[in-house]
This record gives sequence, structure tokens and C-alpha cells, in this order.
Amino acid sequence: MAEEKYFSEKVPVRGKYDVIVAGAGVAGIAAALAARRTGKSVLLIEKTVTPGGLATIGLVNFFVPMCNGRGQIVVKGMAEEFLRLSIKYGFDSIPECWKNGTAGIDSPRYMTRFSPQIFALALTDLLAAEEVTLRYDSIVANVEMVRGGNGMHCNGVYTESKSGREFFEGAMIVDATGDADVLFRAKVPTVQGKNYFTYFGKLLTLESCKNAVEQRNILHSYCTCSGGIANLYGGNHPEGMKFFTGTSAEDVTEFMVLNQREMLRKLSQDDRTVREVITLPTMPNYRTTRRIDGDKTLRETDTYRHFEDSVGAISDFDRRDYLYEIPYGSLVRSGFDNLITAGRTASGEGYAWDVLRVIPPAIISGQAAGLACSQAIDTGRPISEIDIAKLQDSLTRSNVLVHFDDAWIPEQSRGDIRDDTGHV
Repeated sequence: MAEEKYFSEKVPVRGKYDVIVAGAGVAGIAAALAARRTGKSVLLIEKTVTPGGLATIGLVNFFVPMCNGRGQIVVKGMAEEFLRLSIKYGFDSIPECWKNGTAGIDSPRYMTRFSPQIFALALTDLLAAEEVTLRYDSIVANVEMVRGGNGMHCNGVYTESKSGREFFEGAMIVDATGDADVLFRAKVPTVQGKNYFTYFGKLLTLESCKNAVEQRNILHSYCTCSGGIANLYGGNHPEGMKFFTGTSAEDVTEFMVLNQREMLRKLSQDDRTVREVITLPTMPNYRTTRRIDGDKTLRETDTYRHFEDSVGAISDFDRRDYLYEIPYGSLVRSGFDNLITAGRTASGEGYAWDVLRVIPPAIISGQAAGLACSQAIDTGRPISEIDIAKLQDSLTRSNVLVHFDDAWIPEQSRGDIRDDTGHV
């Protein structure tokens, strides 16, 4: 057994904020902006030097379908704001019917590709313009927890960066790390997920460049190069290979080395004069690492269920017509009075976790988390006990669709409409 060594140090307090958000993926950015727009001071901590998370540095540059597949937009609010920002300065692939307002029952779905690098620049500009305090190249290394009258309370977070170890005080803490790192360190109950062997980068070829020139659209210059090619459902995961957790340095390293070597093996079989890898993801292409074990957990059987504490209606990105709502309880755990999560760490099970974690729903849950923090500060109530009706009103005024329209449910599924208790 290795010898354990201990040391002590004085850690400077570098600031005090109303809301601290850990992780500047799209969920964390949404949380930070939502809280800032209510007048709260916000610190956004990001371990890289580029915002956007999987949507940008992870090269998952795809706003999945935000409609029901029948011409009705379901996912609105800040998700639509971000979609528009993602294509403001770069390419898009929005179907023409959504651009000219003619989308109907048989139209292609409302979705788009975007430039991940340009979107990252636009996000930086937005955060700076709205005076969110950014802290790049910093990781939340630990938290300070105390027991209070409303359960466990987080006084603030310890960060590690080139400035050394520092402490930031926060009235409310949002874990948008994507891996529930803050929650885990705060001893909030979490659930470990698993990840398949998937890794992809962006490639240019002479043929793709020719295609882009012919179509006069730079979008068509991109190709995909891959290491592992396992799909969402585990297809093509190598037989006998373990599943990856994504929650330890050893696991992340093994995942990246295996995938990068596999990508190089594939590239070595090509003519090296006709293609070039233009960018690799600078974070692992994980999907489900670790999440909160929330007061509520969204399940696939919750299709068409109305939750009394819904903070946003969402559509199934893979199937037309299927509709869900995000229960507020999936973002919090009672007994922790100022901790909330958003994004892929929301409490979902099985396929419902996949529905929750993609870009548009992640933004909606982040927006809800930021507004919830603001309300909790204003009322002095624990984050898990805020006035849901008031939060829903704030979301509605921000153009979020809190409950889906029952008229959008297919006739054959009308008997599946349920309320929060599960009653038809």
C-alpha cells in the first residue's frame, strides 16, 4: 500500500459571487447567462480555454431536432437563441422550409450543423458582453461543505489553475461539468454511467474541397475521421472491450490513447497527399459519465407525461412525435440547499438520459438552473424548495415552452398522456 502524505497550505479567497457555475459547456453558459440577466453576479469556471464543451471542442456541432417532426417547434427559449448564434457568423444546414416559414406536417426536422470554432468565438463574445466573469484554464478541485439548518451547504469552490489553488465563495453553485464532479465532491448521491468506444475529428479531402467549391458552401468541405465508431446504442463497440466511465484520469487517458491510435491506424491506410485532419476533439466524446441521483428521474416511460414541476418541454431527437418534459426534480437533490446541476448530469435513466443530455435540452435545463438560483437567492429558500410556479412563469416569459401541447400527441398515443402522478 502506497504511503499517504498530507500537507497544508493557506488558500486565498479570490472573490464572492451570487452564482458560481462550474463548466462552460452550453448548459453552464445558459445557467450563467440566465442568472446574470436577473442581475446576479456570476462566475463561470472552465477547465479549457474555449467555451461550448462538446458542442465546440468536442466537435459535436449539431443542434439535434428541436421540433416534433410535424412542423411544431418544441424546444424554445435560450436553446433557440443559441441555435441562431451558432450560425450567425458561419454555415448552417437548416432545412429551407424552416427558413421561409413553410414547415408542415411532413417537413424535415428543425435542426442544423454549425461551425464549432466560430460558435465558440460567438459564445465568448456573448459572455463578455453580458459581463459574466470568466475563469478559463481552471478546474474545480474541491468544495467546502458545512451542515446548516436546511441540510448540507456549499460555501464555495476550490480551483486549481496557473494562479495556484484559490477559493471562491458562492451563494449558489451550479454543476455543469458534464461529469457531476462538483456534486460528487460535495457527497451528493450520484449514478455512474458507461460510455462506448467513440471518437471523431474533422477531415478535409481534395474531393470534399471540390464538392464545397461546386456547391459554393464551405459546410461540404468537412468529412469525419474516426477512432472508435460505436453508435448511441452501443453498436460497433469492440467485442470484449470494457465500457468507459469517464470519471477518472486513468480512464480518460486510456480512452483517448486507444482512440487516437485507432484513428492513426485508419489514416495510415489512406493516400497521405489527398487529405488532412484539420482538428481533433480536445475533450473525450463521452455521452453519459456520471449524473445526479435527483429527487426525480426521467425515464423513457415518461413519454407524454406532464410533470407539475416541468421546466421545459423537449422533443426526442431520434424519433418524430415523442415528447417529454424535464422535471425540476431531475436537477436537484433535497438536503443540499444551494447545489443544482444542468446538462448531461440531469437525472435520467436509460434512453431518457440520452434525450436529456443533447444540446437543446441541456441548454433548457441550464436556463432553468440559472433562474432557479436567482429565485433561491431572492427568497432565501433551499434550491430544491423554490416556488415552481414562479420559476415556470420566468421560463415562459423567456420563451421556454414549459408543457407540450397535447394536440401534438399522435392519436394512437392519446391514452398515454399522464400527469405527474402517472395517472392517465
